[in-house]
Amino acid sequence: MNKKISEKDKQDWQNFISNNKKLSNKDLNLEKNQDKKKIEKIIDLHGFSIKIANQVIEKFIIECFEKDVNIITVITGKGLRSKNKENPYVSEDLSILKYSVPDYIKSNQYLMKIIKKIEGASIKDGGQGAFYIYLKNR
Repeated sequence: MNKKISEKDKQDWQNFISNNKKLSNKDLNLEKNQDKKKIEKIIDLHGFSIKIANQVIEKFIIECFEKDVNIITVITGKGLRSKNKENPYVSEDLSILKYSVPDYIKSNQYLMKIIKKIEGASIKDGGQGAFYIYLKNR
């Protein structure tokens, strides 16, 4: 395959390489923008009652959304030391905050409008005792 280069293309190329203007590095700008977009926050709810934890998490999610945070790691703990047996969220298999906080978030219509998704955390971030909240962009 032998394609001939037109005289105009040759002239354009000569003009380009002889021009002393600096070109911006588009890849560098993209990396900077990606760093700005990935903002993460962590909240630890160990020791909170259900009522207070729900109030705190609602306020925290809204503040993070307003500050363009993308990912929130919520640490609830696994509930292994919970002593409240009268609570419907507590049993040998279930913990208080581990299940009640995500349920509260999912039942809050405003919060769900600003949340992309909720998923379990990786082992390094708390495993079964934590979860991630991915927020939408403002």
